[in-house]
Amino acid sequence: MKLKWVGNTISGPQDIQSAATGQVDFGGAFNGAVVKLAARKAPITAVISYYGVDKAAYNGFYVLKDSPIHSARDLIGKKVGMNTLGAHSEAMLDIYLQRHGLSQADIKKAEPLVVPPVNTEQSLRQRQIQVGVLGDILRDKALQTGGVRPLFTDYQLLGDFSAGTYVVNDRFLKENPDTARTFVTGIARAIEWARATPRDEVIARQVEIVKKRGRNEGTAPLKYWKSFGVAETAGRITDKELQLWIDWLAKRGDIEKGQVKASDLYTNEFNAYSRKDKADKPSAAKTTSRNGS
Repeated sequence: MKLKWVGNTISGPQDIQSAATGQVDFGGAFNGAVVKLAARKAPITAVISYYGVDKAAYNGFYVLKDSPIHSARDLIGKKVGMNTLGAHSEAMLDIYLQRHGLSQADIKKAEPLVVPPVNTEQSLRQRQIQVGVLGDILRDKALQTGGVRPLFTDYQLLGDFSAGTYVVNDRFLKENPDTARTFVTGIARAIEWARATPRDEVIARQVEIVKKRGRNEGTAPLKYWKSFGVAETAGRITDKELQLWIDWLAKRGDIEKGQVKASDLYTNEFNAYSRKDKADKPSAAKTTSRNGS
């Protein structure tokens, strides 16, 4: 099986909407976006987790070192820059404020703003925003420059967890089960290979892939790679990874309570990864339910 690149987006919701309409064969997004799309009866199913949060891969909410912001209550009336609204970063902000006892009225006074990730550090340093969400290379570069400190991180809030899944159109899964299994199991094997392989070797493989695909891309950012952050073995999906966002979205009023059931949103049926057979051929997958249990 070969993958055909048709373009990039910086929006998970747009990506999975394209999968739902059949413009692309798969898309990836934050699990909350998957829940929202499924609640609108979109014909998509999550098949594997592809990124998450751990001690090496996380997003932090950063302020300037001389900032008067030191607590959740200090965020009232402050501007918080993030890549998009209604997704991972806004959820983390809400959870942080809730856990520190702020009322819904006070939570609404913290102002999340959309700021392109590449501009977040600059916006923070120029004091256009008081808090900026930074992750991966952007976080590490800002810390290397100095003058910023973390208020909190998503890893501090929730520990290790898978945060986003690839989804596939239901019709594609029905018509192309073998292709779907090859695709999902290949990703599963890559996740476990990266987990078990020295970091320098993983980065070298990524550089090799980027150079071979010939899209005139720079490879310098890859040196900052540390982890994909996927919590479960081989990216298998569990109810809890989606239930967190079902509860959050229902509390916000974005979906109705009981509108969606976590186990109906995903399947592990196409994930044939086996520890005994990870180097060569994927093992046969057997499942008795939609979620692969």
